[in-house]
Amino acid sequence: MKLRIFTEPQQGATYDDLLAVAQATERLGFDAFFRSDHYQRIGSGDPGPGSTDAWITLAALARETSRIRLGTLVSPATFRLPGPLAISVAQADQMSGGRVELGFGTGWYDGEHAAYGIPFPPVGERFGRFEEQLEIITGLWTAEKGYSFEGRYYRLADSPALPKPVQQPRPPIIIGGTGAKRTPRLAATYADEYNVPFSTPADTAAAFQRVREACAESGRTVRFSVAHTTVVGADESEVARRAAAIGETTDSLRGLAGTPDHVLAQIGEYAELGAETVYLQILDLADIEHLELIAAEVLPHVQ
Repeated sequence: MKLRIFTEPQQGATYDDLLAVAQATERLGFDAFFRSDHYQRIGSGDPGPGSTDAWITLAALARETSRIRLGTLVSPATFRLPGPLAISVAQADQMSGGRVELGFGTGWYDGEHAAYGIPFPPVGERFGRFEEQLEIITGLWTAEKGYSFEGRYYRLADSPALPKPVQQPRPPIIIGGTGAKRTPRLAATYADEYNVPFSTPADTAAAFQRVREACAESGRTVRFSVAHTTVVGADESEVARRAAAIGETTDSLRGLAGTPDHVLAQIGEYAELGAETVYLQILDLADIEHLELIAAEVLPHVQ
């Protein structure tokens, strides 16, 4: 089982905040540092310094870390054209020495699109664009002597398909969500990893099974992972203090929450379902002691 640290900078974080967490992630032995790809706070509350650009952040962190994997959960297909996104990820992969992963999705938060002038088409079109982008991005990364594409939404003519990523045949792609039809098919066709975020064990099991069935039809295999809000305390009072710091109570917390033994039991449930990786969503980025506790009391028991 791999444990990865997953942050939400749109809730208010500077690059220096993220750098401190990423370097702690590496120092403490976690597998990866991931961040969301949003441009605006989700929900009410103080936006603080606002968000930062995901791929600019990851490219910079690529030069300030040496071991951990780096990636997004997830980059919306609405934010970037497929060609420039393929270039950005390939360049970050080069800058990291081959440590980048692309979590990729359709896009869902209409508020940030309106706030920054990003077109937000209906859900059917978003899925159509998402699928074409998956084909284009993987095509650009793996083409030997150039690449062309003619689709409903995008056209590429005689692209040099450069730069190439370090990882071969390409950086891993993560597709997530609990959609019952299109998501399993796309995961089975393009993904290296399928992620179920913020779901109960029962719902996670059902989602994993749908993807397994789609993989049986496609002849491919994928890894399985989950993502959960994480609050760990040495005792119940520390759990309550950390919950309050993110605007929750011990009763309202969902995800992986409690003392180390309790959280280990929760992780074990998802491992039994086939999850090989858990993304620990950490919302209080100033609490490095939280990461230190997880590294000391949880991480050694799942590796």
